[in-house]
Amino acid sequence: MKMSALIGERYKEWPSEAQLKSHGLLIRGGYIRQVGAGIYSLLTPAKRVAAKIEKIIRQEMDRIDGQEVLFPVVLPRELWDESGRYESVGKELLRFTDRTGHGMLLGMTHEEAAVHLARTEGKSYLKYPFMIYQIQTKFRDEARPRGGLIRVREFTMKDAYSFHTSWEDLEKYYYRCHEAYERIYKRAGLGHVVSVKSDSGMMGGAIAHEFMFLCDDGEDTIAICPECGYRANMEVATGVLAPVEDLGECREPERVPTPGTKDIESLCDFLGIPQNRLVKAVVFTREDTGKAVVVFVRGDLEVNEAKVRRLLGTNIAPRVDEDGSDPITYGYIGPQGLDEGIEVWFDLSLKGMYNVVCGGNEVDVHVKNCDLRVYPDERFADLSKVTEEMVCPQCGKAHITLKNGIEVGNIFQLGDKYTKSMGMTYADKDGQLKTPIMGCYGIGVGRLLASVIEDGADDYGPVWPISIAPWQVHINAIKRADEAVKGQADALYGQLCDAGFEVLYDDRDLSAGVQFADADLLGVPIRVVVSPRNLKQGVVELKTRDKSIAETVPVAEAAGRVKEIAAMLQKRLDDQL
Repeated sequence: MKMSALIGERYKEWPSEAQLKSHGLLIRGGYIRQVGAGIYSLLTPAKRVAAKIEKIIRQEMDRIDGQEVLFPVVLPRELWDESGRYESVGKELLRFTDRTGHGMLLGMTHEEAAVHLARTEGKSYLKYPFMIYQIQTKFRDEARPRGGLIRVREFTMKDAYSFHTSWEDLEKYYYRCHEAYERIYKRAGLGHVVSVKSDSGMMGGAIAHEFMFLCDDGEDTIAICPECGYRANMEVATGVLAPVEDLGECREPERVPTPGTKDIESLCDFLGIPQNRLVKAVVFTREDTGKAVVVFVRGDLEVNEAKVRRLLGTNIAPRVDEDGSDPITYGYIGPQGLDEGIEVWFDLSLKGMYNVVCGGNEVDVHVKNCDLRVYPDERFADLSKVTEEMVCPQCGKAHITLKNGIEVGNIFQLGDKYTKSMGMTYADKDGQLKTPIMGCYGIGVGRLLASVIEDGADDYGPVWPISIAPWQVHINAIKRADEAVKGQADALYGQLCDAGFEVLYDDRDLSAGVQFADADLLGVPIRVVVSPRNLKQGVVELKTRDKSIAETVPVAEAAGRVKEIAAMLQKRLDDQL
């Protein structure tokens, strides 16, 4: 490829809309252009990187006996009616009608399509186990797209679905896929990836893991134990909380005026108590019934919505009294005297607590000396977010550490959630009809691409690993109007292309500064600089984008040395496998 023909402008200025490093560099380097909120066109450099990531994914899926298929982007609503998700999934699912008035949707995930295909092809136990996968465009109507390719609405994803006749077989395959994912990230050159327990969310299922790329700008939070290696997404993480000491003798409840103290800080200041002696209320609306749910938690903790959703078995949303008809006194909610029709739960942090302060269910009134031991044990559950004050639940030795991360993949043991609801069966060896169980496994291609930049870029641009770089070699012809420079650069371009390298040749008659700035933004691993000064000495300059190599070599040896450097860069990645 010659730079003079390459479509895509590169910019010096940092784009005002970019908050993440990858977002800014993808725009500046001519990789992506925004079409709408969370919707991007990929230009040639990004498309080439994405294609190489897809190739690695295909190789690793084929290695664990995957069979590539292709599902439709547009699906009839009947499939999602069968699974029950057409109504249960929220606004993320884009629904529409075709010209005949038939209900349709844009696939954001393809469990239903996979079962639809597999139930006609997997009717005998002799076919099991098997895994099918696709690399496909999907659309998820994300409420808050951000970060360029990190959180988008339209995206390319590899999703795979395995089918099994036993849980034992699923678990065995699940960990084969886990190992394949680890190889994918290493081959793509992405470091700092850890596997963590996660919430299965709308996917359902018993066991789920996310692969998290640890970085300061990540929007997910991961709880990690530095002692034993316990790792879990904040949505499912648990911890051991030290009990509140010195509660004293149990005293009689006392209603006290607390004017203008709707928030935790002002109430604690007014009463002169620490936050851990306060009971905080958070109100949600159940999506299935529309009814209110009040969750009480210790005042120094936060409610974990994912845990509440999992406990209730339905989606939830923060509740707001829009028309003043709610029988809830917001800001002053307490368990005593709360309307009997309201579902109430307590976080485990409150179990055994007494002499604490609760809302009085009356404006400007709280109740001192509440005794929470009077509430039944079945109303208490782990519903709070883990904090660094908590001790690891696995080893009990060290305090939890919280780190930020970006999810770059997920795997689920779905069980029979979809096969049972959609009537998929197979005949076992005795001719009896049985319901198979499933696993599913996803990787977002664009997010992985962006995460590699987050992991490896410098102030000037991406530093692409050679395995997924848009090109392997970048030739800079400095003062190309010089016949010797043009002749040697043209000759090297031909030699390297003939040797099987992907070469980007900057054949523009522009200054060295402009060429090098563009080369940094394009991040090609090996750079060959041909200039009048070097040619006077019979050499060319060879550099690697990661700055590990900078040398001059005789012109006649340049192509051979490029081959050696490329092999060395690839070996660095291979040695991690």
